[in-house]
Amino acid sequence: MVATAPATSRVDMPETLLVPRFYTTDFAAAAQLDISGQATELQAMLTEMRADYNRHHFVRDAAFDQSWEHIQGEDRQAFLDYLERSCVSEFSGFLLFKELSRRLKQQNPVLAEIFQLMARDEARHAGFLNKAMGDFQSALDLGYLTKERTYTYFPLPWVVYTVYLSEKIGYWRYILIHRHLQAHPEHQFYPLFQYFEPWCQDENRHGDIFKALLRSQPRLWSTWQSKLWSRFFLLSVFATHTLTVHERANFYRSLGLDATEFDQEVIRQTNETAARAFPAILDPDHPEFFPRLHRCAALNLALLEIEGSEQPKWLKTLRKLPLQLGILGHLGRLLCLPGIDAEAKRGTVY
Repeated sequence: MVATAPATSRVDMPETLLVPRFYTTDFAAAAQLDISGQATELQAMLTEMRADYNRHHFVRDAAFDQSWEHIQGEDRQAFLDYLERSCVSEFSGFLLFKELSRRLKQQNPVLAEIFQLMARDEARHAGFLNKAMGDFQSALDLGYLTKERTYTYFPLPWVVYTVYLSEKIGYWRYILIHRHLQAHPEHQFYPLFQYFEPWCQDENRHGDIFKALLRSQPRLWSTWQSKLWSRFFLLSVFATHTLTVHERANFYRSLGLDATEFDQEVIRQTNETAARAFPAILDPDHPEFFPRLHRCAALNLALLEIEGSEQPKWLKTLRKLPLQLGILGHLGRLLCLPGIDAEAKRGTVY
């Protein structure tokens, strides 16, 4: 085994728009959910979760027992940023699912056990990612973050929409990277990527659970408001993904991937998957769709450049304002583009 320096425990991860947040919701409303319309599906998924197919998967093997000092410069920082944000995202899911399980135990034991098992999966993912950070002499103090980080309140319907999408887009990110590295093993610079195929199946199962929750609540898919919310949350998740991927372009380059092409494929696949759960999806083939997302990414990079400068705070704020308004303008236009009615024949535009 190669000896490495001890990891530095970090507590200072800044909270920004693109950094995953910790969430809380209306737990009383969650306990009152009528899931009878999807009871068979949820029971089947509970049985699958109990089987715990990945219980022996997240075990570090000898491939990790070496020095990673040869990964330096921009590549090292880009990979650490990827690990850090991914770890916070997984840990955020763990905290939310754990609290849902605790609050639902008396009134909705089936959902409580499902959330408990989902929390188990997310904890494994977060712990595995944090150990990977330790290979690069960095780690997050997850206990500190639990107590000190700000929790954002989301109404329960928002949680259902966004968690479904975050799990499904996570699946497509993992599986597309896995497929790419299978075809191009010369780009697999760290053993973590060898774990992505079974890992993404956890994401897929979690997404299917939230799909069943969504479909058990007619108000989340059978009303005109639900069509608007579906498109809003799809756009929010896709815009965040585009901005984040282009911020991490160096990481994707180190994998032999083009960030823009990867981003577009993830969005297309997630959008198609969402048609199985949501009443409406977006139309990525619209000629304005990706160009406007890419302009948002370019404006965001300009914002980061300003933020990293040594100018006075007031001047930074003034210079950033037109760029922020530009991003909001593009997103507003994208939200107004015609969507696709997923409840009707595929391809019907409303």
